[in-house]
Amino acid sequence: MPRRADIETALRRLAPRMPAHELGAVVDHALDSRGLRASAPERAAWLSLVAYVRHALTDYDELLSQGYDHDSARFFVAGDIQAALERWGVARPLATGD
Repeated sequence: MPRRADIETALRRLAPRMPAHELGAVVDHALDSRGLRASAPERAAWLSLVAYVRHALTDYDELLSQGYDHDSARFFVAGDIQAALERWGVARPLATGD
């Protein structure tokens, strides 16, 4: 299981301009996620970051509540996710499976 400090370090490298309060939320998500327990800190940081942005900073959940399937909702918010990541200094592009 990745340790908090390892995930924080990976996340700071990945998103150097991310606000501290959001960084904490992403790290908490990574540590609480059963699916990420066996992941390397870098992978846990990335997947948690994308999930956080998707749910907290886009209309993804609203689209789901309107009946869109997960893939369609992800398609419609991909640009918003990429824009948020870029604001936080993330150089890695969002991939189809993210």
